[in-house]
Amino acid sequence: MSLHASSSSASSSASSSSSAPSSAGEAALVRYGWDEGWAAEFGPYGEQGLLAGRVVRVDRGQCDVVTAGGVLRADTAFVTPHDPMRVVCTGDWVAVEPGGNPRYVRTYLPRRTAFLRSTSSKRSEGQILAANVDHAIVAVSLAVEVDLGRIERFLALAWESGAQPLVVLTKADLVPDPVALSYLVQDVETAAPGVPVLAVSSMAGEGLDALLAAVSGGTSVLLGQSGAGKSTLANALLGEEVMEVRAARDVDGKGRHTTTTRNLLALPGGGVLIDTPGLRGVGLWDAESGVGQVFAEIEELAGGCRFQDCAHLSEPGCAVLAAIDSGELPERRLESYRKLMRENQRIVAKTDARLRAEIRRDWKRKGAEGRAAMEAKRGRWG
Repeated sequence: MSLHASSSSASSSASSSSSAPSSAGEAALVRYGWDEGWAAEFGPYGEQGLLAGRVVRVDRGQCDVVTAGGVLRADTAFVTPHDPMRVVCTGDWVAVEPGGNPRYVRTYLPRRTAFLRSTSSKRSEGQILAANVDHAIVAVSLAVEVDLGRIERFLALAWESGAQPLVVLTKADLVPDPVALSYLVQDVETAAPGVPVLAVSSMAGEGLDALLAAVSGGTSVLLGQSGAGKSTLANALLGEEVMEVRAARDVDGKGRHTTTTRNLLALPGGGVLIDTPGLRGVGLWDAESGVGQVFAEIEELAGGCRFQDCAHLSEPGCAVLAAIDSGELPERRLESYRKLMRENQRIVAKTDARLRAEIRRDWKRKGAEGRAAMEAKRGRWG
């Protein structure tokens, strides 16, 4: 069944179900990542007669949920807090009412991983892009000059999420010289230590088998800026034209947002894929650990610096600067490391300031309520 098909038949089937999925229904959910751990987490909700399901799409206060009986539409009004990081998102496992018009999502199960970025708002809030992800595929187009700094930024978010990242160089058919393509892969590998880098041509079908083998059996999120070829890559992995494809501009390789929502789709060989809209802005969100993993060689070198608080600027005995002088470490890597660390520190500081301000407002509100209660009490006994 298409994940975007009408859910009327699925709704009637799901309504007749109760508690935990049947063996046949559970087998259907296994395709979307259901396992013993999720079954244990869901147990108390199944006893209440709620249905287990996974969110495959969220759109304006509603979501599509795949259940043992098929795909149904549910309202998220009961799980829409003010904190944008706690809203239901694509990839969540949820407990849904078995019937009703509308029917509601009652809760989502604790997330194993969460892919976060900062929003562009002045409130310095985080935004959740996808939940319960095993692999983060960073799509990078070879139609334009490769931006290593942007790759490092995506990888920092991916590592921080708890997922295993991999970089996919799309449109490899535009680089017909195998030697030149090999050099491009090696160049990207310098920005992605410990991360597989694959060159793929969706049009020619090259590299797809290796990519499918790398992500089979898990949940993968497809990331990249507009025009990176994500929708074309998604269609190639799915084996059918599911996502709309538009041409990117030749001048900068950027395209319009072909994908406007995050969709979770089952892969034919096992596993699921979450396709996301192109991300023009990729702000870090409390990603110090992720940045550290992207620049693992710098963090390792820093352990040999003379001073523990070495900023790697001009301090004597700096092992990082010595590595740059010897050619062991590219200077570009250190500059990118500093940039991402500074950005992350600013976000953390803004967030801490916002939380402190909210706590102060809460204190003032409680103080005002207490004073009002005391005044009312005095009025009664005066």
